[in-house]
Amino acid sequence: MTDFGLFLAKKSVNKSEISRKTGISKSRLSELSMNPSAKLRADELYLVALAIDTDPVELLNHLFKDIKLKN
Repeated sequence: MTDFGLFLAKKSVNKSEISRKTGISKSRLSELSMNPSAKLRADELYLVALAIDTDPVELLNHLFKDIKLKN
């Protein structure tokens, strides 16, 4: 499971509900949740955050917590 999938599981959200609210297909949400090579687009991140009533920055911070600036 990807970090995106873990975030959704932690929030106990229904992918069908997210799909209905955002227009992102359930298959795309499943791909983002299970396939580490799938790339989440900024517009998808924003729509999902709105659909699950979460600050987009919280989702962004969770997904990219390991990225740091070089010294």
